[in-house]
Amino acid sequence: MIKKLKDQLFVARAYYPSIAKLPKQGKLTQELKQNIQELERVLSESTTDRDLPLQIEKKSLNMEAAIVKAKSFPLDCNNVDKKLRQIYDMTEDEASFHMKQSAFLFQLAVQTMPKSLHCLSMQLTVEYFRTDSTNLELSQAEKYADPTLYHYIIFSKNILASSVVINSTVSHAKESGNQVFHVLTDGQNYFAMKLWFLRNSYKDATVEVLNVDHLKLHDEENATFVLPQEFRISFRTLTHSRTEYMSMFSHLHYLLPEIFKNLDKVVVLEDDVVVQRDLSALWSLDMGGKVNGAAQSCHVRLGELKSFLGEHSYNQDDCTWMSGLNVIDLAKWRELDLSQIFRGLVSEKLSKQDKSTDAAALRASLLTFQGQVYALDNSWSVYGLGHDYKVNVQDIEKAATLHYNGYLKPWLELGIPKYKAHWKKFLDREDLFLSKCNINP
Repeated sequence: MIKKLKDQLFVARAYYPSIAKLPKQGKLTQELKQNIQELERVLSESTTDRDLPLQIEKKSLNMEAAIVKAKSFPLDCNNVDKKLRQIYDMTEDEASFHMKQSAFLFQLAVQTMPKSLHCLSMQLTVEYFRTDSTNLELSQAEKYADPTLYHYIIFSKNILASSVVINSTVSHAKESGNQVFHVLTDGQNYFAMKLWFLRNSYKDATVEVLNVDHLKLHDEENATFVLPQEFRISFRTLTHSRTEYMSMFSHLHYLLPEIFKNLDKVVVLEDDVVVQRDLSALWSLDMGGKVNGAAQSCHVRLGELKSFLGEHSYNQDDCTWMSGLNVIDLAKWRELDLSQIFRGLVSEKLSKQDKSTDAAALRASLLTFQGQVYALDNSWSVYGLGHDYKVNVQDIEKAATLHYNGYLKPWLELGIPKYKAHWKKFLDREDLFLSKCNINP
């Protein structure tokens, strides 16, 4: 009905100026004017059919009758055509405005922490300082640096997301006692994270929460907390266009060899990952001397990024790689000094081209790991659940990990509904603080 009323209003406005110029048609002119004003008022107060007044059918019939009368008069088509074009241009401008506004609000919705998650962080922070934390914190420091255990690294500001990663990993582990999770976060969320993981246990696994802002690192300039970066890359040809999403290490990842000096091998998991299978096989994986075991994205090859990567030597047929699930050989990383290579490439790109720091970091990551990426089997990871509505169901069921890369994260209202169930089942639905903050899994 709303659409019908808008169409009637569109036509009536087109005919009104011509009818108003006809002699002895003051009554019809007044009738059209009155109907136009009436529909304008109704549409200004109603956005859906449910908002419309009860007598709207009668108003619509009155407008239809007035339009039929207006069409019965021989009019100058040029006048009607001119008015229709004016209304069309106005409508097009209005549509453009709403599209831009919609795009802005979408970006705001996906990049801003939901109110309920912010509440959770604040409630836990307050509770942390009310609680005698010395009684809660059990000393497990010897496990934090034990190289014989399985160490997982998670960068996150999101309590629920990091909890789901750990819970899903532990739930599928054949043995959880040898698992150590290191959650790296910022100062704002540190105490909330600390209390959450002290209150919640994950079988026999150990969880350490680290405040990146308090770590004493040599490269203090890049020691600020930055989440893994996500990039949207669009390709246009004469026949079609396509968009791919890439997730890549942030500057902070290149401090891992320094943060975990006693460890030689770690698995890095992003906080938008769900684990569906035991990951212990990753620790015995022979990567053939490579540094980074990662899922490859052969939808984007380095040759397609030639203008972006600039003049560097690389194999154009090589696939790009994804962060999300990464097996990292820290010993080999230190031996090759990849962190220093990365920083050098970032500085070089920033000095040569007037581009953003994020873009420079993406280039530098792709070039730093040239020849150092071991392609994980496709069964280890399925990605795209944060933007692709057509991920193969069989692939999802068989994959060891699901990666929700893209804007539509599973903890957001905008998340893709059919993928959310895989994430939600690893939430602790009984936690008191979830109820306090109106978080309903």
